[in-house]
Amino acid sequence: MAFTFEKLIVYQKAISFADSVCALTEPFPRGYGFLSDQLNRASVSVAANIAEGNGRFTVRDRKNFFMIARGSVQECVALLEIAFRRRLLTLDAHVQLRSDLEEISKMLSGLINGLENRKA
Repeated sequence: MAFTFEKLIVYQKAISFADSVCALTEPFPRGYGFLSDQLNRASVSVAANIAEGNGRFTVRDRKNFFMIARGSVQECVALLEIAFRRRLLTLDAHVQLRSDLEEISKMLSGLINGLENRKA
C-alpha cells in the first residue's frame, strides 16, 4: 500500500531531483566533499520534509514542514550556484536543476497556500 504523500507530484519531483543531485555529485573531485554532502542533504531534505509534513495531523505542523522543504529548495539554489561557479556543473545541468527547483518551489507554495485557505 502506498503512502498518501507518494501520490503528490511535488513529492515525486523532489525525489527525482534528489536522485539527480546524488548522481551529479558522485564525481565531484576530492576537496569538494563538503559541497557534495551539503547539496545532497539539502536535496533529500526537500522530499523528506514533504513526507514528514504530510504525516502530521495539524495544519500548523504540516505547513511548518512544507515551509522547511521550501527553505531547503532555496538552499539548493545557492549550493548549485557555487558548484556551477567552481565548474563542477555544466551550464545545461545548472539550468535544468534550477528549473526543477523553481517548479518544486511553486508547487510547495501552492501546498502551503492551500493549507492556509483551508484553515480560513
